[in-house]
Amino acid sequence: MEGDEMPWGSEPVSGPGPGGGGMIRELCRGFGRYRRYLGRLRQNLRETQKFFRDIKGSHNHSCPSSPTEGGGAERGPTGDVAEIGLQAGPLSCISFPPKEEKYLQQMVDCLPCILILGQDCNVKCQLLNLLLGVQVLPTTKLGSEENCKLRRLRFTYGTQTRVSLALPGQYELVHTLVAHQGDWETIPEEDLEVQEDSEDAAHVLAELEVTMHHALLQEVDIVVAPCQGLRPTVDVLGDLANDFLPVITYALHKEELSERDEQELQEIRKYFSFPIFFFKVPKLGSEIIDSSPRRMENERSPLHRQLTDLGYLSSSHCNCGAPGQDTKAQSMLVEQSEKLRHLNTFSHQVLQTRLVDAAKALNLVHCRCLDIFINQAFDMQRDLQITPKRLEYTRKKENELYESLMNIANRKQEEMKDMIVETLNTMKEELLDDAANMEFKDVIVPENGEPVGTREIKCCIRQIQELIISRLNQAVANKLISSVDYLRESFVGTLERCLQSLEKSQDVSVHITSNYLKQILNAAYHVEVTFHSGSSVTRMLWEQIKQIIQRITWVSPPAITLEWKRKVAQEAIESLSASKLAKSICSQFRTRLNSSHEAFAASLRQLEAGHSGRLEKTEDLWLKVRKDHAPRLARLSLESRSLQDVLLHRKPKLGQELGRGQYGVVYLCDNWGGHFPCALKSVVPPDEKHWNDLALEFHYMRSLPKHERLVDLHGSVIDYNYGGGSSIAVLLIMERLHRDLYTGLKAGLTLETRLQIALDVVEGIRFLHSQGLVHRDIKLKNVLLDKQDRAKITDLGFCKPEAMMSGSIVGTPIHMAPELFTGKYDNSVDVYAFGILFWYICSGSVKLPEAFERCTSKDHLWNNVRRGARPERLPVFDEECWQLMEACWDSDPSQRPLLGIVQPMLQGIMDRLCKSHSERPNRGLDDST
Repeated sequence: MEGDEMPWGSEPVSGPGPGGGGMIRELCRGFGRYRRYLGRLRQNLRETQKFFRDIKGSHNHSCPSSPTEGGGAERGPTGDVAEIGLQAGPLSCISFPPKEEKYLQQMVDCLPCILILGQDCNVKCQLLNLLLGVQVLPTTKLGSEENCKLRRLRFTYGTQTRVSLALPGQYELVHTLVAHQGDWETIPEEDLEVQEDSEDAAHVLAELEVTMHHALLQEVDIVVAPCQGLRPTVDVLGDLANDFLPVITYALHKEELSERDEQELQEIRKYFSFPIFFFKVPKLGSEIIDSSPRRMENERSPLHRQLTDLGYLSSSHCNCGAPGQDTKAQSMLVEQSEKLRHLNTFSHQVLQTRLVDAAKALNLVHCRCLDIFINQAFDMQRDLQITPKRLEYTRKKENELYESLMNIANRKQEEMKDMIVETLNTMKEELLDDAANMEFKDVIVPENGEPVGTREIKCCIRQIQELIISRLNQAVANKLISSVDYLRESFVGTLERCLQSLEKSQDVSVHITSNYLKQILNAAYHVEVTFHSGSSVTRMLWEQIKQIIQRITWVSPPAITLEWKRKVAQEAIESLSASKLAKSICSQFRTRLNSSHEAFAASLRQLEAGHSGRLEKTEDLWLKVRKDHAPRLARLSLESRSLQDVLLHRKPKLGQELGRGQYGVVYLCDNWGGHFPCALKSVVPPDEKHWNDLALEFHYMRSLPKHERLVDLHGSVIDYNYGGGSSIAVLLIMERLHRDLYTGLKAGLTLETRLQIALDVVEGIRFLHSQGLVHRDIKLKNVLLDKQDRAKITDLGFCKPEAMMSGSIVGTPIHMAPELFTGKYDNSVDVYAFGILFWYICSGSVKLPEAFERCTSKDHLWNNVRRGARPERLPVFDEECWQLMEACWDSDPSQRPLLGIVQPMLQGIMDRLCKSHSERPNRGLDDST
């Protein structure tokens, strides 16, 4: 273990204390180990903070803070505004929450110290002497207990012994001490106490700081609390806990706690959750032997009962002070003076609890943000794939709508003419009645039937015209709309939904473009609006009505009677030309349709340009997430999680070598973290890229729920002294299985066992795919068998989520799908690899297929695979098995069967070949659904 070396400079002085130098050495080792791990945790936190600053800095550098209110519409969709969406979208949730950052910063900034409390000042001094192994403090009565004025004492490391007064955490006071006036063996009592005649407040609050050249003090400060009468213990502990991690000891010398002691401990438990090491100090002058009366094993002392009642100990707590099973720090009572060495165990638990809590909190930050990165990568990948398809779909659908409506305008002119004639015939009597009965506005009609002037006549005729135009316009339009209503609803509705999906991920500028585009769409294809307000139709009718008026002649102005109004309306209706009206309507419709189609196409190009700029930035960000952000954070996550594992379970011991791979060595490990036996994969990453790949692999594996078809990953430890300190290795501790499939096939397996293995592999791959992962290296060596020959998939070294794949060429040549060489592939590469694996399973041998055995090099093999070389059919193959293999290794990824289809096919094959009594029908590839 790396914690076994002695990090201190001098050996402690052996003294009369129980445990002697051995106990001090153990304490030094424990606190030294804590400092080293705390240093690694602090370094990880600094790099994490820098990571979040870099994310924010690079993001702000590439994205403007906010557009001006008026400038948003002025900027084009390819301008800087397009980046605002990225700032507000993909990476906006990647941050270090201030509350968590503050908590972690406080955790790593707190150095440990040993705090000595006690029933009285003498017993506290005695415990201090025991810990240091030297007589530093006097242990005779410091005056009466009620009048004791012992000030706070701090023992810290220095090259020379020195005593001074200082305000805690501030500055040293200029004060002449008795210790300065001559030699002394123990610090003079006058320097330890606050003098009654002291009127200086600073002098009363000051602590006595003692520096000593001592190994234990080189690792940890020791603070002796002042007497209760001078300052309450809760206040002392509160001040100390702000800047230090207190390892609290409580010195006892009586058989029971006094009422004052109980009150003090109740106050501590009320405000703090720190565990306490209770130690019964031996009586002065007694031998260092067990000074407590012997009790039966299960008998509890009065002290134990009192501390149990106060909530410090549990009823199951061992009275002897032996450590419990729980790794969390618990209070401990030691009544045998020779067992002061249990302070090592207690301090270890306190320090480890703090480190584990901090490492867990930091790792949670890492994992949460890593998961966000991976989810964002999926979203960005989908955006890059689907947006161009949506744009193309929108263009195609609009074109179909345009052509359909244009065809209606071209072929419906005769129908429209008939429709207009029919409408006029249907409405004629109704229009005549309405005209005869209409009441004119702004015209006074004499009730006695007298004629009116020419001006009034013109006004009346105009109002009759408007009535006819509006009623005819409405009736014809309604019938025209019904003829294209289906197209309008189906096409325009689809287009609008597509446009809404396109605008969801857009920034302000593109929203404006999309809204404008929808307005054009409404104006172009909501026919009823166009026809109802069509000025060309109105003008045409108006011209025809004017011609009617010119043909109406009279010698003198007529009287405005019912008959006259009907006559005017009759003449107007009869003189209308249905064919001209239909032609005009169709012409107007085509003109507006052309105009709107061109406007739509222009706006779509504008929207496409905006998306093009945004997608380019999205692709850059996606690349940065895959290549930089996620791997960098994954390495920090690996370090924090490995620190947590090594703290809880220590570094594993390497057993015999089990095998070697391209990137590491696998060893046997008898026991680690409660798991046995284990396999330990030792990986020494040669460069940053391999570090990043390994860190991401670890995150994917650790994030996966446990599954019976995947090898369990128990934990990881980073060994900074691997190979004698020449390199850094990552030790991955995994479930140990019996053998791999390659070895199993060589030894010989029954057909039923082999087919069950194939089913197990498919189940494991399906689970990986359901989690969004692609294994990319399915092969014989990566399928492990337990003692019952059930299979589990291992070695997720190339395993990645689809959205995080960069197109790198990875895998084992004979199992690699042809598209892997192009860099563009998906999870169907695992189906291809399974097809090759299934060939071996059906053959029952590890002999290479002939097409691959003839290859003289890896390049030769790759070229053959690209050209379509596949394993040959062996005589032992069942027809359905061969069909399945061929389907799985199809050159076209889209033609390979889904594993959800493969699994029931395999089950059917197994039932048919291995269970002859089964009545299931034989199913081929085509009918396996």
